[in-house]
Amino acid sequence: MKQLMLYCRSGFEKECAGEIQDRATALEVFGFPRLQKNSGYVLFECYQNGDAQKLVKELDFNSLIFARQMFAVAAEVTDLPREDRISPILEQLSDVDTMPLCGDIRIETPDTNEAKELLKFCRKFTVPMRQALRGKGALMHKENAKKPVLHICFVQPGHCYIGYSLPGNNSQFFMGIPRLKFPADAPSRSTLKLEEAFHVFIPRNEWDERLASGMWGVDLGACPGGWTYQLVKRSMFVHSVDNGMMAQSLMDTGQVKHHQEDGFKFEPARKNVTWLVCDMIEKPSRVAQLMGEWIISGWAKEAIFNLKLPMKGRYDEVLQDIENLKVFLIENGVKFKLQAKHLYHDREEITVHVQCLSNISPH
Repeated sequence: MKQLMLYCRSGFEKECAGEIQDRATALEVFGFPRLQKNSGYVLFECYQNGDAQKLVKELDFNSLIFARQMFAVAAEVTDLPREDRISPILEQLSDVDTMPLCGDIRIETPDTNEAKELLKFCRKFTVPMRQALRGKGALMHKENAKKPVLHICFVQPGHCYIGYSLPGNNSQFFMGIPRLKFPADAPSRSTLKLEEAFHVFIPRNEWDERLASGMWGVDLGACPGGWTYQLVKRSMFVHSVDNGMMAQSLMDTGQVKHHQEDGFKFEPARKNVTWLVCDMIEKPSRVAQLMGEWIISGWAKEAIFNLKLPMKGRYDEVLQDIENLKVFLIENGVKFKLQAKHLYHDREEITVHVQCLSNISPH
């Protein structure tokens, strides 16, 4: 296998391509990205056969910022006849001797406006395709989350890429997108950004411990309260910092203290904060520096924040800001885990999560 498929947000193919080029080269896998603007995906073409399997195994998916999903491509099928799309796919798969036995199947399409009709077909096609694959012994008879996932990605009607991803090194979500419902009582749609970040960055089996009721959080740039809402919903208490007004429904809970002041100058009176969240419209370098100062000072144990991207040089800006933050934390003796992702509910921004692994005394 010589190709790696990566899904991304439509319009961010260039950033996704630049990232996979850099990361593959670092693993001594050489090739080039194929991309089409606003297609919602990038194909990385390796020079050596077998390198796609190497990437899908050795490249840490969670460390990729702009990719929503990645899988090694085993076959490309074009001109599928409308009357029988299953037989040509089975035929192609039978010719691939390096394709592992998979425990689940996802029939997907890149996330673009043009592909919405195609997505309806994918959902209808999944059941008959699954049955046919099981009949041929290409898919386990029962779903098995510990086995590879078989992907069939339709980029156009009659044109698909077939491949596999590995459990533990892929996105667990269909199309790489958590399906979230906007809560009717939330004060703004931005609430979904933080909810998605929890799904992507915090393992579900750790929610009870790390997103526990009774914790204190700080929301910088909180107005009108979309991110505060997520903390309140989890029975936390929140210092919401913003010169603007907070939604009255949040204030009525008794869990929110509203501080009408500058988020860059706010300091919690008591150093008992677990979560720091921030979605301020500010230069990304300045926000990253502020988050680093909170972690170094021991004012928060975990932080989730957004970095707004410039119109040009988005990939370079992201790399620089994150690298500067890492260096800042390391120089101050902080052990940490950092993840960054261009989430589905993000637009011209990326979301970063920092978990402090050191025991830092607040000062």
